Formats: sequence, C-alpha cells, structure tokens
Amino acid sequence: MASCTRSIWKVLSGCQRQLSARRPTHTGVLPVRTFTSMKAQRKVKKGEEENEVKKERKVIEDKDRHKPFGKTAWVPVDDVYVRRFYPRTIYSAADAIDLLKKFQILDFTPKNQPVYIDLKLDMKLEKKRRVEPFVRTIHLPHPLRKKMNSVLVFTEDPNQVQVSLNHGAMLAGGAELIQPILDHEISADFYVAVPEILQKLLPLKNILRKKFPKSKRGSVSVNIPKMLDLFRMGHEYLVENECYVRTQIATLDMNKLQIYENLKTILTDVCSHRPTDKGPFIQRAIIASHTSEALWFQSGSVLSKPDEGMD
Repeated sequence: MASCTRSIWKVLSGCQRQLSARRPTHTGVLPVRTFTSMKAQRKVKKGEEENEVKKERKVIEDKDRHKPFGKTAWVPVDDVYVRRFYPRTIYSAADAIDLLKKFQILDFTPKNQPVYIDLKLDMKLEKKRRVEPFVRTIHLPHPLRKKMNSVLVFTEDPNQVQVSLNHGAMLAGGAELIQPILDHEISADFYVAVPEILQKLLPLKNILRKKFPKSKRGSVSVNIPKMLDLFRMGHEYLVENECYVRTQIATLDMNKLQIYENLKTILTDVCSHRPTDKGPFIQRAIIASHTSEALWFQSGSVLSKPDEGMD
C-alpha cells in the first residue's frame, strides 16, 4: 500500500514540473515596439490651402458619359419608368405643340382651351445692373380675341377727339372724363393719352393702376391712330415677380403653324429687351394647355431655326 502511494505521488510531481515548465514567466517588463518616424508636416498658408483644394477637386463632365451623373440613363427604353431616375425631357417647340394636340384627343378635353407659356428670364446685366421689368402690347399673327378691345383716348384737342372716334376709339375726351371713371361709370380695356394732358390724369393713377397711360407701354403718344391700331387688337404681356413671363399665346383649336407663329412672335419680342451679346435671355421655357401637363421646350430653336414640320 505504501509503495503504491509513493508511485502515485511521483507521477503527480512529474506532471506538476511539466506544467510549471510550460507556464510563461512574467519579468514585469513590457515589450518594446518601434514605430517609423513621421515626417513633420509643413504649415500650409490659407491661400496655398485653397489652391490645393482646387487641384484635388475634380469636375465631372456629363457630356461624353454613357449616362447622366446620378441617373439611370439619358432616356427610358419604354413608356413605363420612374421619372426621377431620368433627366427631364426637353422637347422642341414643334414636338411640344404636337403633344398638346395629342393630349387633348386622349383626354377628351375642349378643343378651344387656351395655350400658355411660362418663361423664366435672366434679368442680370454687367456690374450689378438688371433689365427692368416691362409691359408690352404686341400684334400676334393670329389674334386670340375675335372682338376688338375697347380703348379710351384722353385728349383736349377737338380735332384729335374726332380722329380718335374715326379710328375706332370707344370714347375720347379731356378732364371731364376723370370723375365718371372715378365713379366707375366708364371703363375700358385700355387707356391712351396725348402727352399734354398727362398731368391732369394723376387722380386716376390709383384706380387705373397698370392701365394708366405710360410712354414705356406705348400708351402715351401724339400718333393716336397708331395707338388705337395697336391696342384695339393687341396682346398684352408683362414681367411678373422680377423675372417671369406668363401669358396665353393661342387656343388649341388653332393649327400647329398658327400656334408656332404666335409663340415665335412673343419670344422674339421678349428677347429684344436684352442685348444679344449678354447671352441667352430665356433660362427656362414651359408650354401647356389649360388641362395638360407642363412641357419644357427649347426656346433657342424657335428663335434661330426656320419653321419645320409644321402643318
């Protein structure tokens, strides 16, 4: 029994020695790691830093890319697609008018509904100067109204009164017409005047507002027949909110060529208010009928190219 106990003890002692030999010894000193020395960075001045940023900045040109940046493709492959994944379609003016005609047939909407345009203008010039907002009355090749506008002429010359009435004025007279207008007994679509009577018409400024005769609008002149010819059949449009022109140009029952010619007339007159060497005046052009969606179109093609594909 005693010999058996001694044998077991020897075996246990041998195992303990083997375990202690495998156990790592702790010297209390941490291993030393060597690092590569960093090169001292030179202090970059403010101007140099901006230049470095400009050098690193890369300009992405979408002109020769197979697809627009951030979009799926330039055009969808079929008629069903998610609109936000593709660039906005900008039509030629002829194609946009043709689509408006098709929308009217598909939607069973009235044929004589109005056609509108919405233009955004670049009113800036050099040295913080701007094109002043303007109001214009022009002759359209194909008038929108079948009925003549009523025009009142302010003049105190009896001969000019007679000339006005002979050329289709609704009414002509001097200061005696002021009080009936203030009392809302007399009203007209347009008011024109000769320069001599303009000071006497100042009490009408608040009631006539935009219709008050002004030389910039062509409603103050000594040539009464010319004014009557313009305002009786003229179409008026104006610049709203500093840079927008929103006006009717036609009705959808006109043929495509008539709509196109009216559109071209208005765009040409709008662009005449800014020098051509300052770049394109129209930044964005939209056309739509009363019930259709808005279609973006290329205004530059209307001004620079002859009429093509119009019936």
